[in-house]
Amino acid sequence: MEPPVNPYAAMPFHFWTATFFVFGTVVGSFLNVCIYRMPRELSIVSPPSHCPGCEYRIPWYQNIPILTWLMLAGRCANCRTGISPRYLLVELLTGCMFAGCWIGLGEQSVPVSIVACIFIAGLLAATFIDFEHFIIPNEITYGGMVVGVIASAAVPALHDVTNRATAMKESMIGVVVGAVVVLVVLQFGKILFGRFEVRLGKGEKMTFTETELHLPENVIPLGEIFTRKSDYIRFHARRLELVDRCHWDTDVELCPGALRIGNDTMPPESVDFMQAETDRVVLPREAMGFGDVKFMAAIGAFLGWKAVLFSLTLSSLVGSFVGVSLIILGKREWSSKLPYGPYIALAALVWLFMHEEMVARLGW
Repeated sequence: MEPPVNPYAAMPFHFWTATFFVFGTVVGSFLNVCIYRMPRELSIVSPPSHCPGCEYRIPWYQNIPILTWLMLAGRCANCRTGISPRYLLVELLTGCMFAGCWIGLGEQSVPVSIVACIFIAGLLAATFIDFEHFIIPNEITYGGMVVGVIASAAVPALHDVTNRATAMKESMIGVVVGAVVVLVVLQFGKILFGRFEVRLGKGEKMTFTETELHLPENVIPLGEIFTRKSDYIRFHARRLELVDRCHWDTDVELCPGALRIGNDTMPPESVDFMQAETDRVVLPREAMGFGDVKFMAAIGAFLGWKAVLFSLTLSSLVGSFVGVSLIILGKREWSSKLPYGPYIALAALVWLFMHEEMVARLGW
């Protein structure tokens, strides 16, 4: 029997490189919608693309990836409000990454290169959302786990095997290892580095509502601060204002089960509003968030447990390097403003394109 004809060989190799690039820019345009709407809990389907400033509905001929942004000089065609360069960056980066998937993986396996594009789209969306909002939406993490397992069954070569059952097994082990290992790291990190200090300027105030802590430059859900019963917020208030009374020059501690103001203790749910003037506040800190745990599990679903261990190691090294560099440059406060998810995404990309060499070097 003659070997099956490869339909992709009928066209020049770099015809497909260009095709992957163009398709990548279109996907990047959709990713921009996800990056803007997902953290705001808006539908990514309806309404159609529009200017967030004037609500002008963007016609198709003004929605061409990369070209439209350049032709309009980064402004809305209707109200001339500036459009973030992030839109151009995401479209260009997605196109380049998709082309890179074809160049790096296409000759080995066309299906693997296509799945790699899907995987990279998720990494890019997670990275840009995490940078801006310090969260990775469940649609990306849980969805990534499901899609990763399905893709593994459809394309076993993703795990360097030929048997679908084996590929699914590798994928599901990757999910478990990704979740468990990173959760253990999170817990130990909480013990070792579980506190950080936020300084407030003169005249600045922080406000507690029933569900959020409002700092001068940030709003943090209390559910993200209190991830265990032993977590607490501590500060010394020059002035502490509640709905029905005020306190001056007093120590305050808030934990999930109690609010202590000086010598008084009360249930936190009994206080709907609290505003404080203080120089600094001590908050609990995670080595990484639970979104990172789910993110790593999704990476494990696509790439397996070896990728999880490699990504955890490399992301830690990159994060440490960035942190030390910022300290040397006198920008220590920036380190607390950088999310961990992008480091994980970078490490997963390195594994995706270089895992054969890594496996050989590590003896896996």
